[in-house]
Amino acid sequence: MNNDSLDLVLEKIDLSLVRELQSELDDTWNKKQMFRTETEMRVSVLNDIKFPTSASKYWQAIREQAVMLENLVMLSFEYRRNDVKLRRKKEKLSKELNNFKKEELQIDIDECEYIKKSTEQTAHHRVREIEHWSRIKKELDDGTFDTQDVNTHQADSYHKRYEIEAKNLTPGTPFETTRNVMAHLETSKRLRKEKTLLPK
Repeated sequence: MNNDSLDLVLEKIDLSLVRELQSELDDTWNKKQMFRTETEMRVSVLNDIKFPTSASKYWQAIREQAVMLENLVMLSFEYRRNDVKLRRKKEKLSKELNNFKKEELQIDIDECEYIKKSTEQTAHHRVREIEHWSRIKKELDDGTFDTQDVNTHQADSYHKRYEIEAKNLTPGTPFETTRNVMAHLETSKRLRKEKTLLPK
């Protein structure tokens, strides 16, 4: 990372400290966490209470992967706009004679270069998460549930989720939470009994 812009904003002692830490800060930049790790995907996102079945985990993985893909595509548009801006500023700089305007253009260029590097890093990690979700989906797809229609698993998956949540209710659980869980569970029981929703 280029810290030239920090020369003006930092006092000498602070700037000296940043320069001493430059290699460490570069390492931090390169390995900082962006988005979820595979562990977070499996433990935090696809937890066994909210998603108690392989089908429910699979379809949540679809949602997560789709969001990452959409964000990656939108990011590519931002990258292209920044690239046009960067090239335009460089062209203007090559023709500019006024020193102050040249300085302002160089600041714009530096900012665009930083945005470019940051966007490339973000895109890389979005692809990483997309790939992780792909592997998780393959693991979950054991042939026992419908992978074409999200609705077909929900009667069973939601019912199991609400049963688990109901078992975890205690006298200390807030009333609103208890009411919501029991409302979901009782509605699920009724619809299953009426065969309005059939477990798949």
